[in-house]
Amino acid sequence: MALRFRNLNVSPDDPVERWPVEAVQTAMERGSLRDWRRLIEVIDRDPWGKTARQVEHVLSYSRPYGVANLMERVLQSARTRAERAERQAVAGKIRRAIADSGLTRAEFASHIGTSVSRLSTYATGKVAPSAALMVRIERVAAEATRQKATKPGP
Repeated sequence: MALRFRNLNVSPDDPVERWPVEAVQTAMERGSLRDWRRLIEVIDRDPWGKTARQVEHVLSYSRPYGVANLMERVLQSARTRAERAERQAVAGKIRRAIADSGLTRAEFASHIGTSVSRLSTYATGKVAPSAALMVRIERVAAEATRQKATKPGP
């Protein structure tokens, strides 16, 4: 049987992103695999977005059998993947900043006030630097690049 919404100004055929929380709840409680897949696709694209938050909200008071555990795992998995990708993006920026600066890793680490081993954890994505340290990394890289560009050649 096809999913139907009662007393809502949206249709199950509308994009999931347009559904209010009541529609998300209905899909979780009375929907089919097709409906759950649609929710999962949106959560995978935006693990902290509106739909993900709506699913969390529904799970705070409704525990549809089988679907509740599935959606909790989907949220956790999507967020873990997103965080891993974000850490790798930050690590890539740090590696580019070091390379562009023309400084050795030891010099760069010294200029930002950390150790070479800690800098390595940032550059590999094992640890994410604070926002303040990221600003410092970008500033040191820009200053070193500027000095390199204005330095008279041999």
